[in-house]
Amino acid sequence: MSDERSPSGDKLTKAMQLAARAPVAPWLVRHRRFVQAVTDASAWIVALWLVAWVRFEFSPADMPIAGLVAITPVAASAQVFGGVLGGLYLGRWRFGSFDEVAAVARTTVMTALLLVLLDAFILPGRPVPRSVLVVSPLAAFVFMGATRYGWRLALDRRRRPTGAGAERVLVLGAGEAGFQIVTSMLRDPDSRYLPVALLDDDPAKRNLRFLGVSVFGGTNRLAAARDRFNATSVLIAIPSAGAEVIRDVSAKAAEAELDVKVLPSVSELFGVVGVGDIRTVTEADLLGRHKIETDLASIAGYLTGKKVLVTGAGGSIGSELCRQISRFSPGELIMLDRDESALHGVQLSIEGRALLDTPNVVLGDIRDVPFLQDLFEKRRPDVVFHAAALKHLPMLEQYPGEAVKTNVWGTLNVLEAAAASGVDRFVNISTDKAADPTSVLGYSKRIAERLTAHIAGQVEGTYLSVRFGNVLGSRGSVLTTFRAQVEAGGPITVTHPDVTRFFMTVEEAVELVIQAGAVGRAGEALVLDMGEPVRIDDVAKRLAAEAVRPVSITYTGLRPGEKLHEVLLAKSEPDDRPIHPLISHARVQGLTPLIARQLNSQLSAGEVSGELERACCSADHGSLRR
Repeated sequence: MSDERSPSGDKLTKAMQLAARAPVAPWLVRHRRFVQAVTDASAWIVALWLVAWVRFEFSPADMPIAGLVAITPVAASAQVFGGVLGGLYLGRWRFGSFDEVAAVARTTVMTALLLVLLDAFILPGRPVPRSVLVVSPLAAFVFMGATRYGWRLALDRRRRPTGAGAERVLVLGAGEAGFQIVTSMLRDPDSRYLPVALLDDDPAKRNLRFLGVSVFGGTNRLAAARDRFNATSVLIAIPSAGAEVIRDVSAKAAEAELDVKVLPSVSELFGVVGVGDIRTVTEADLLGRHKIETDLASIAGYLTGKKVLVTGAGGSIGSELCRQISRFSPGELIMLDRDESALHGVQLSIEGRALLDTPNVVLGDIRDVPFLQDLFEKRRPDVVFHAAALKHLPMLEQYPGEAVKTNVWGTLNVLEAAAASGVDRFVNISTDKAADPTSVLGYSKRIAERLTAHIAGQVEGTYLSVRFGNVLGSRGSVLTTFRAQVEAGGPITVTHPDVTRFFMTVEEAVELVIQAGAVGRAGEALVLDMGEPVRIDDVAKRLAAEAVRPVSITYTGLRPGEKLHEVLLAKSEPDDRPIHPLISHARVQGLTPLIARQLNSQLSAGEVSGELERACCSADHGSLRR
């Protein structure tokens, strides 16, 4: 006999388990509207008779039995009829909500007015004292509210997870998000999380209790809360929490041996916070890089229906560019890379298949001029995103000739092929190392910016560059390296304890690249706002603290060409943001291709580096060698 269960069998088993826990509850839930109407009608009957009994000092002999017998059916019927008309018994509002209570109050008032009118003008001899008709609606309303409260309490307890197999969580933040996430956890019997205590640094909330979960103290009591409630993790339920708060709580949680989970930032949340929003802390959280809202749909029209070519399509930036561009229904998306495995990966991520047998994946090298000329002449792209480049600073310091061949000549090859085929919009992906460069990588990318600006002055289309810093999760990024070193047992290597870098998520970078392609002007370098720089040493210490076993940190010293602090804009470039608050526009002086072509990649590393520096800083006229 097979042990496998069908989906319908699982649902039936779950339903049977719930029914076993509360046999009457399923029937009440199915017939809630009918039960509500009956209990509300009964509340009127009980209220009228009880108030009259109290009014006549608990003497049944003095009570107006005939009048009560005549008026109670009217009250019960009016409550049900008015409730149906007003939607109270049609499931219009969430059970036990403020909206439903307001509807109960309206219906109760209408019924009370009807009874007063009957007693005063229709029924002879005032069969029921006016005091009874005035007080009984209040009593009936209280009974209806109490019934709903009891019912809601029973349902909440029935839904509450038992705690078996659930992760015991300390919820940091007794605000709206904290209350929503506690509610979500406690109203799902199969919740993976069980909130055991709230934590908040606000002294005014120390005595607060919500759904049976009380505020235990502030963040300084994490360890005590772990011991008291046998907790295993802490959830930061503060969507507005910045990176500093998350790093501080993460450090305290590491000391208390608690896992850390977070809710998305305010800009990432949609509607009510739920259990599904809980996630582990990411590098973006620790570094303060949250998703930025960009209205891509309104500005990416230059991609829809157009032929778009992406060079370096298999890289971190190139592949994300391809994924996001595909959302805007380009007429054709041409993905170019010299790495066939990378092309396989990006096609698989976009199309769900990767047979590599379609013309939208192109295997080739931007160093190959005849290949590029043939590709552009035959495919005639309208838009080009040039992301192909060599980017590892220390490697290029050893082999600067390769930077010349790819970052300089390769970019010039693509630019000239694009200009010859009439490309309308060209976006060159640059780096923050091109601002006041000090390395081979910086020199070569600055030359690429200047070549783009020169071609922009020769053609009718819009040719520009986009500059940003380190990308989280990209291949070879510092965080990826740190993670690998931690998994290997260390040590984590940091060049200098004071070194800082700018970081950006790949999704955020690409969204702003696409937006920059729409708002940029010919010849400019658009600089993406990267927020505040981050001390690499702080990140290394955080990752070391998270490690299962002790991991040391080793300082290796700054490498040749490496800066202690990167900048996004050169000293001569003003921070001008005329269109988008996160994009600065810097004018770039063009550089004639003649100077770039004069570079000699066959010289020694020191000589090639010197030539790159001179070309980077040379005027737009004359020769590299004077």
